[in-house]
Amino acid sequence: MLLDNHGRKINYLRLAVTDRCNLRCFYCMPEEGLQWLSRKELMTYEEMLQMCSLLVKMGIEKIRITGGEPFVRKDIMQFLTALSELEGLNELTITTNGVLTAPHVQDLKKIGVKSVNLSLDTLDAGRFFNITRRDEFLDVMRTLDELLKYGIEVKINAVVMDGKNTEDIIPLVELTKDLPVSVRFIEEMPFNGDGHVYGGLQWDYVRILEEISGRYPGIKKLVDPQYSTSYNYQVPGHKGSVGIIAAYSRTFCGTCNRVRITPTGELKTCLYDDGVMNIKDLLRQGINEDALNKALLSAFGKRAKDGWAAERSRVEHTGVHESMATIGG
Repeated sequence: MLLDNHGRKINYLRLAVTDRCNLRCFYCMPEEGLQWLSRKELMTYEEMLQMCSLLVKMGIEKIRITGGEPFVRKDIMQFLTALSELEGLNELTITTNGVLTAPHVQDLKKIGVKSVNLSLDTLDAGRFFNITRRDEFLDVMRTLDELLKYGIEVKINAVVMDGKNTEDIIPLVELTKDLPVSVRFIEEMPFNGDGHVYGGLQWDYVRILEEISGRYPGIKKLVDPQYSTSYNYQVPGHKGSVGIIAAYSRTFCGTCNRVRITPTGELKTCLYDDGVMNIKDLLRQGINEDALNKALLSAFGKRAKDGWAAERSRVEHTGVHESMATIGG
């Protein structure tokens, strides 16, 4: 079992396999995109598999593959298949924007992927284009249909943005009436990637719940699973559920069980820190497994108490400006 210096269990890794994305969501990156990493700057699949194998031996039980958009990276299914075969890994999940995912859903089912997080901020094609700057709405909805067809659990992630998609809150909740999906509303975060200072949160988790409760006064609180980042609810009679993630308010830090590794191999023990060590560099320097184990344990033993402390510890105290695509969504 892996424990940090605050006694919190660490058993969940979020691994970003690329910084590249085929959408340009304004809350994640500038319209012109980012300066993409070169191939040599990315971790190779072999390096990622070596690293994940060690972390699973150390106590990681769940791995979520993120990006960027995972399915823009060549040969991703071969890597996912190899990852799914790691002894001791209990759960392999994926976060995707759904644009390229539909053709792979059957194969995801075959390798044991039971849950997929689908990023979808609106059910309106026009607003989808305004938010993502790409006309890919129908492909995303096709992925949703395929995931449900093959019985893969779907969590729809919607970032709530003032003046952009707040009118989609109720239509998204309505999806849970007839579909067995979990719709999770996420507070907007400052990872915009264009260097502008984050203006502050307009729609926090309290306001989001008030909006939903106004339409569904009978909504019921569910018991939140262990390590849940969301407050979970269900409208009576609906097949699916609703979650609200206080990603900016950071109310769930006390039970955080996850760490992140960026496409360049940077280990982040908190979403809001600026990285604590680079695993890729250590692997390319020829570090052996025992030494890497010790380095990882040392990093886990110096983990920030919460997201606010992690943000204060950043080398440059000018706020968070990197894109979520370079961190791992």
